[in-house]
Amino acid sequence: MGGCVSTSSSTCSSRSNGEKVSPECLGISMFSRKRSRRTFSDHVIALKHLSSIPNRIFTNGKSRTSCIYTQQGRKGINQDAMIVWEDFMAEDVTFCGVFDGHGPHGHLVARKVRDALPLKLMSFLQSVESKGNGSAADCCNENPGSEVVDPDKDQVNTDKVDTQRREAFLQSYKAMDKELRSQPNLDCFCSGSTAITLVKQGSNLYMGYIGDSRAILASKDDNDSMVAVQLTVDLKPDLPKEAERIKQCKGRVFALQDEPEVQRVWLPFDNAPGLAMARAFGDFCVKDYGVISVPEFSHRVLTERDKFIVLASDGVWDVLSNEEVVEIVSSAPTRSSAARILVDCAAREWKIKYPTSKMDDCAVVCLFLDGKMDLESDNEEEQCLSSAALQSNHSGIAAESDDGHNSEPSLQRNTTVRSAEENDIYKRAVAEADQETAMTEDQKWSGLEGVTRVNSLVQLPRFSDERQGP
Repeated sequence: MGGCVSTSSSTCSSRSNGEKVSPECLGISMFSRKRSRRTFSDHVIALKHLSSIPNRIFTNGKSRTSCIYTQQGRKGINQDAMIVWEDFMAEDVTFCGVFDGHGPHGHLVARKVRDALPLKLMSFLQSVESKGNGSAADCCNENPGSEVVDPDKDQVNTDKVDTQRREAFLQSYKAMDKELRSQPNLDCFCSGSTAITLVKQGSNLYMGYIGDSRAILASKDDNDSMVAVQLTVDLKPDLPKEAERIKQCKGRVFALQDEPEVQRVWLPFDNAPGLAMARAFGDFCVKDYGVISVPEFSHRVLTERDKFIVLASDGVWDVLSNEEVVEIVSSAPTRSSAARILVDCAAREWKIKYPTSKMDDCAVVCLFLDGKMDLESDNEEEQCLSSAALQSNHSGIAAESDDGHNSEPSLQRNTTVRSAEENDIYKRAVAEADQETAMTEDQKWSGLEGVTRVNSLVQLPRFSDERQGP
């Protein structure tokens, strides 16, 4: 069975009181073959009503099947953003995303992409599917067991759906970058964002991503041991394919002497910006020199062995391996605390491994594939706090400020009973993470002051009239 994001029949005339809105109010219904052309004002209305959409969370908290958490690093404003949108298009469809901004306005770019990209993807999914033999509703509500299917025909249908989904991801990313270029009040010339997005529909997992944020899958092997499966590739300039494209476009790729392991993208005529990724939204100063916003696309069929998916920004992957992340999440005392504990562990590792470097921002999404969160016996207080956080998300109370301060409400620490040893370890990790966070409350964005480990951007380009061309 499929359903709209909301079954409310109320109109769009009044939404100032936090009332839930229906997808028809956003112009994103997935069950109509004919679509009227959306205007710019329609898009603005859709964005204004995002905070009232049920089952959509973007601040620290949990949903029916996931938990998300972000923490500011020591570079200034938290430039990471994240989202989980359940009942995306239909009841069994979930959208997840993590976006890591960089540059002076990276936090604004990441939030803009977080809000606008899911709407664009939904619109393009509707468009490409309506051009096929079946409607979008048919495609979102397949029932493979309803009849005997010819294997050859089934493979053709699967390939067709894959092609449709790939096209939707490609077109939505293209439209997103085009919108950023035309934004009059958002300077994306030397600012940008990564993006890692997934759409889970039943047992099908569709992914599109750019930049160096990463997704992994925790799965049981034949020995019933939990193993980590990396779902994405870090799209950095050190990949031969990426470097070749950049060099063909007259961009330069090389590493600085004091960080020989980090390949960066540079303009042909200036030692700037030193971008540490090969694909990103924004960053239009290097878009003519090989940096692109075309996503990599993948499709995976999930099995009963697959347990959960973790999406995270590079602030986590810089200090924790895939296997360590799986171990931390799988051993969390409660599922709703898994994302927070993972970020706390990353903060501790930053202090241990790189004591002289500025810790990067961290954002984590943990999606549990069995569709369940914590048992009813879990701490009641935590459930109440998470519920309150979700209500604030839906009502728009947790507004984000442009300066990045006080924009991400945090849940109180989990008090679920643990063993004495686990409790001591966890308390130390929390205390160290809190100490790191407290030191950054009054800092402004300082990523261009020098090379830290690892800055996404080193230096802003200095263009002159005679050196603007390639």
